[in-house]
Amino acid sequence: MRIGMFISETSGERTGIDSLLATAAWAESSNLATGWVPHIPWSLDALTALTLVGRETTRIELGTAVVSTYPRHPLALAQQALSTQAACGGRLLLGIGPSHPVVIEKMHGLSYEKPARHVREYVDVLDRAFAGPGQVEYAGETYAVDALLDVPDSSPVPIMLAALAPLMLKLAGSRTEGTITWMGDERAHAEHVVPRITAAAAEAGRPAPRVVAGLPIAVCDDADEGRERAARLFAAYEQIPTYRRMLDRGDAGSPAEVSVIGTEEQVTKRLQSYRDAGVTDLAAAVFAVGDDREASRRRTRDLLASLAPEL
Repeated sequence: MRIGMFISETSGERTGIDSLLATAAWAESSNLATGWVPHIPWSLDALTALTLVGRETTRIELGTAVVSTYPRHPLALAQQALSTQAACGGRLLLGIGPSHPVVIEKMHGLSYEKPARHVREYVDVLDRAFAGPGQVEYAGETYAVDALLDVPDSSPVPIMLAALAPLMLKLAGSRTEGTITWMGDERAHAEHVVPRITAAAAEAGRPAPRVVAGLPIAVCDDADEGRERAARLFAAYEQIPTYRRMLDRGDAGSPAEVSVIGTEEQVTKRLQSYRDAGVTDLAAAVFAVGDDREASRRRTRDLLASLAPEL
């Protein structure tokens, strides 16, 4: 299992550009395999952020986790992704997903109609755009494209799909490099995510897919305090139906129970259980426990560095 982390905050705190670049530099120098940036209302634009990071790093793989599809036309996203790919020298992983009705319909005022068809056609357009340079032509029920796309110094961008439901997992396995999950415990991955996406990839004649597990992580001595902190930080995910179903597929009934919390030994053992469940990549969402937040984050990062590049 490759060891990676979110280099921009996921728990509600703000990450500015200077902090983003400093964290990315630390992750690269600490031999982490991947650095991830979310695309959420309190974050920098994910691809803009990775364009900056790409110019300040040389080795680490960089991923979005994840960019919502409905608000952006796939041709526009393709051009932006190819531009970011040029900036980071071919190290970009484009994580995309349809997000959730509450985000698309309420926040953006858009229709969330037929998400599986929407994502399938979205991937169709991206595939054609990334196969260039040249003319991008596509005629579907949702999208119709006939345009020139030629981004200098770029290369094809691997796509990953945020997929938790069976239909989306099948699409991810048959069409993309793999999936990025959130709020799933070991059983949810071992019995639901990994078998479905692996079978879909095999049926399509594709290589074994990557399964990237986004997991809140905190190394601390007081696990109860850590779980109380996680319950406060990540409570909102219990109210989102997609994540609630993911929680129900496993043994963890809440985000606090999914969160990987404890001493260095305890956290390492728990991460090994994710590896044994078939997870290929860790995207650690480091969060702080206790009064000294900087020291708390540093302790967790130090453990990740000690395990890098893979467990």
